[in-house]
Amino acid sequence: MTEQTGGRPSATPRTLAEELRARGDEALAALLRARPDLLNPVPGDLTQLATRIATRASSLRALERLDRFTLQVAEALAAAPDGCDSRAVRALLTGTPGVPPHRHADPVDAKAVAAALPGALALLRDRALLWGPDSALRLVRTVREILTPTAARPGPTGLGPTLAEATTGMSPGRLQELLADAGLPATHDPVSAVAALSGLLTTREQADALLAKAPEAALGVLDRLTWGPPTGTVPDANRPVRAHDARSPVEWLLARGLLLPSGPRTVVLPREAALHLRAGRSHRTVEPAPPPVEPARVHDPEAVDAAAAGQSFTAVRTVEDLLDLWSLTPPPVLRAGGLGVRDLRRTAAALDVPEPIAAFWLELAYGAGLLAADGEVEEAFAPTPAYDGWLQRSPAERWALLARTWLAATRVPGLVGSRDAKGRTLAALGPDLDRTLAPGTRRAVLDELAALPPGSSAPAAALLPALRWRRPWRGGPATGEGRDLRDALTDWTLTEAELLGVTGRGALATAARALLSDADADPAPLLAPLLPQPLDQVILQPDLTAIAPGPLHTPLAQALALAAEIESKGGATVYRFTPESVRRALDAGRTAADLHEFLARHSRTPVPQPLSYLIDDVARRHGRLRVGAASAYLRCDDDALLAELLADRRSDRLRLRRLAPTVLAAQAAPDAVLTQLRAMGYAPAAESAEGDIVIARPDARRSPPRSAPAPVPDGPPAPGDPLLEAAVRAIRAGDRASTAARRETVAGPAAATAATSGSTRLPRTAAAETLAALQTAVLLGERIWIGYVNAEGSASQRIVAPVKVEGGFVTAYDHLRDELRTFALHRITGVADLAEDG
Repeated sequence: MTEQTGGRPSATPRTLAEELRARGDEALAALLRARPDLLNPVPGDLTQLATRIATRASSLRALERLDRFTLQVAEALAAAPDGCDSRAVRALLTGTPGVPPHRHADPVDAKAVAAALPGALALLRDRALLWGPDSALRLVRTVREILTPTAARPGPTGLGPTLAEATTGMSPGRLQELLADAGLPATHDPVSAVAALSGLLTTREQADALLAKAPEAALGVLDRLTWGPPTGTVPDANRPVRAHDARSPVEWLLARGLLLPSGPRTVVLPREAALHLRAGRSHRTVEPAPPPVEPARVHDPEAVDAAAAGQSFTAVRTVEDLLDLWSLTPPPVLRAGGLGVRDLRRTAAALDVPEPIAAFWLELAYGAGLLAADGEVEEAFAPTPAYDGWLQRSPAERWALLARTWLAATRVPGLVGSRDAKGRTLAALGPDLDRTLAPGTRRAVLDELAALPPGSSAPAAALLPALRWRRPWRGGPATGEGRDLRDALTDWTLTEAELLGVTGRGALATAARALLSDADADPAPLLAPLLPQPLDQVILQPDLTAIAPGPLHTPLAQALALAAEIESKGGATVYRFTPESVRRALDAGRTAADLHEFLARHSRTPVPQPLSYLIDDVARRHGRLRVGAASAYLRCDDDALLAELLADRRSDRLRLRRLAPTVLAAQAAPDAVLTQLRAMGYAPAAESAEGDIVIARPDARRSPPRSAPAPVPDGPPAPGDPLLEAAVRAIRAGDRASTAARRETVAGPAAATAATSGSTRLPRTAAAETLAALQTAVLLGERIWIGYVNAEGSASQRIVAPVKVEGGFVTAYDHLRDELRTFALHRITGVADLAEDG
C-alpha cells in the first residue's frame, strides 16, 4: 500500500475528519484494522468515517480493547478541559509535585508515568479516540461523554461534576451568598460568580486558607468523599445555608460551596475541590505497567514436557473412548437441544471422570467436528465420518487438532449445569454455551504463562491482576457463581490446559508454545518424540483377561474393546473376556476362526485354553436361534430348543406360539425378542427378510457428514490486507469527490438560477453545454464534476474522468466508486470544472 495523504489539511486540524485526511494510507489502514466495525459498510468518505468513529457503539467497542493505563489517560483527559496539553494530563496522573494528597493515596512512579504517557496518547490517537496536537488534545465527543464523571455516574476516577455543572440552575442570589461566605467579593453576573468560586478552589493558596478554617468534623466529611463516590445523603440538601447559621459540618461546607446540592436529599463534592484535596491527581492508583506475575513454582522444563506429553496422550485416548462408547450407544438429543443430565452422568461414569470433566471432553470433540447430532427423526449424538479420518492420523497430529480447537473455541464447558438469565439449565452440547470472551481469555492466560521463565507455573490468583490490567472493561457478565466471566474463564483455562496437555505441572509445554507463537505452526513434530510408542501385542492370561502393558495401536484397541470388556485403566489396561463380549464380536460379523487368529497374532503368550473354550462355546450356540420380523419370529432347526423356550416362564412376556416344528411367532419387536433371549442365556442372531444373518456393527454408528461448529466472532472479523487496501482507496476517492473545489463552466440561465437560489447541491447546465463540456474533457483527459439523477430519482454528485461520449451515454471513470461506469446523458443535470486538479 502506497503511503500518501489525501486533501490539503491545515497545519492544525480543526476536526477529526481533517486529522484523518492528513493521515497516510498506512495509518488509515491500521485504524480500520484495529476497529473493523468501521468498515461495515465501507464509509463513502473521511467525513462519514469520522461520524462513524464517534458513534457510541463503536467508541465503547474501542474502549473495551484498551489497557488500564491507556484508559486512565483517557479518563484524565475527560476530567480535564477540552484542548488541554499533554503536560496537564501528566499532572493529573502524577499530582502536584511536592504536595501530598489530603487523604491517603497509593504512591505514583512519576518517571514510569512520563515514560508510558506518549505511548498511551499515541494509541488513543491511532485508534481515533483522540485527535489534535500534544498542545491541544481533544477526545472524540462521544468518548468524552462516556468517560466524563457525573454525580450519578462518578466513574473510575471517583470525581464528581465541575462546579459550573453542579451550580447549573442555582439562583444568582444564592451564588452571591456562596461568594460572600467563602470570603470573595461580589460579582455582577452568575458566570463571573461561578468563575470566582472555581478560581478559589483551583488556586492552592486560597483553597488551603479556606480549608484551614474548617472544623475537624468537616474535614472528616471531605475525607470520605475525596476519592469517591463524591456524593452523600443529607436531609433537605437544597435548603440555602449561610455561614453564620451553619450548625453541622455538612452545613459549614454547603455554606462555602465546598459541597453543593445535587438533589433534594443529596450533596456532591465539586471536581475542583476533589482535585485540590487529591493534590491534583485524577486517580487514587495509577498503573503505567501491568503488575508482575510471580510464578508459584519453577519445574524442570523437560519434566514439564514429559508430564504434558503423557496427558496429551491420555486426552487423545479419552476422546477415542468417548466416541467409541457413543458409537455403540448414541444418546438422544433433548428437544431443546443438548445432552440430558442422565446421559452426561452415564458418560462420566463410563469414562471414570467427574461430570464437568466429561462435559469438557464432549464439547472438545464437538468443537473439533468429531461429534454431531445425526439429524434422524429420533435424533441422537454420534461420531461423524471425520472421526474415522482422525483415527488414521498419528497421536501427535490428533492432539494438535484438539489443541487448536480448544484454543479458538467460543463454547465454554464450564457453564454446563449453570443457569442462564431466564433460569434455564445449560446443557452440554446445547445452545447458549458460546461466549466471545473465551478465546481471548484463554490466549491471554497462556501468554502470561509463556512470558514466565520456562517451567514456571502460576495459579489463577497470580494471573488475574495482569489480565484485568490488559483489558479492564472486558470482565464479562457474572456467572452463576457471581464471579466475572473472565475470572471464571481463567480458572477453567488452567484446568482444561492441564487436562489437554497444553500445560504440564501447571507450566506451559514446548509444543503449546509453538501453537501460541504461530497459528500455522505444527506442534506435532515437537510432541511426537515424547509420546509413548503404541504396542501391537497384549498378554493373555488363563483367568480370561488380557493385559495391555501400554498404549495399543488404535485398530487393536478397538478390536479388543469389541471382544472384551475394559475392566481397569491406568499404566496398563485390563480387558476381560465374557460370553456377552464374545457374542458382541460375533454379532459384529466376526467368526470364531477370526477371533482365534486375531488373539494368536496379537498375544505375546499362547492363547489360554479357557479362552479358546469360551470362544468355541459361544460360537457353537450363536445363531442357532434366528429372529426375524413377524412382529417377530424365531426359527431353529432344533425343535427341542423351541419346545424348551415355550416351556420357559421367562418367555411369557414375548407371547410365543408355534407356527411350525422349527418356527415360533412372537408378539414383540425383533429387538425386544433378541434382548429378552439374551437375558435368558441364549445366543440368538438376527435374520433378514431373505433369511440371512444380519451382521450388526454397533461400532460403525456415524452421523451424516457435519462441519465443525464455527466459533462465534467477537464483533466483525479482522479485515485482510486486500480488503483494507481497497477500502482505503475507495474512502480516498470518495473524499476527493466530496471535498474537491469546483466552479461553474458556463454562466447560462441554469447556472444563474442555481446561483440565485444559493443551491450548490448539483451542477446545472443546459444540455448542449453539458455535452460540449464532456466532449472537451474526453479530448483533454481532464476530470470533471457532474450532477446525476439515477433511475430511482436519487440525486448525487460525482467526480468523473470521461472516456467516451456516444449514443446518448457517457463512459467515465467514477472516482467516488473507484470504477469505470456508464452514465445516461439525459440524467446528467450539469457539469462543473474542478477548481484544481488534485
